[in-house]
Amino acid sequence: MRDAYIRMMDVLHRACLVGAGASIVILTAIIPWGVFTRYVLNSASSWPEPLAILVMIWLSFLSAVVCYREYLHIAVGILPSALTGAPRVILGIAIELAMLFTNLFMLWYGVKLVQATWYQSIAEFPIMSVGASYLPVPIGGAITALFVIERIWTGRFFLSPSAESISTVSTE
Repeated sequence: MRDAYIRMMDVLHRACLVGAGASIVILTAIIPWGVFTRYVLNSASSWPEPLAILVMIWLSFLSAVVCYREYLHIAVGILPSALTGAPRVILGIAIELAMLFTNLFMLWYGVKLVQATWYQSIAEFPIMSVGASYLPVPIGGAITALFVIERIWTGRFFLSPSAESISTVSTE
């Protein structure tokens, strides 16, 4: 059962990674089109900027999910590295429970936000609901909560990111 859950989380992780990558590709196509129509054709399209904002919202939430699962999120490692044994595990569980609470908050109130704004339309895209633009909040909260449960279940706290998820280019 545990292995099946982890495999399912691997599939979900891969889907988020593909979604974030697709968002970057879409942004890369949208922004130049907006610049081209504005400065070359002297007739700016109205849709590239709001669509780029919507895609950027999806990119942000999907990337955050991927970074959390790959241990690339922001963390201060001084206290965990100073602890060993049971105190380290207790700290890991406490941190993950706080993450779980935060993501369940995002899920609960994100759903309420989507419901409250579902029947409003976006001016530039009258066919699209404002509530749909808020969907990344509860979806991101739900997926991250699943990854938090996975981390608590497996007990893999404070791991270093894998070698393939870290850039080999120096940032100095």
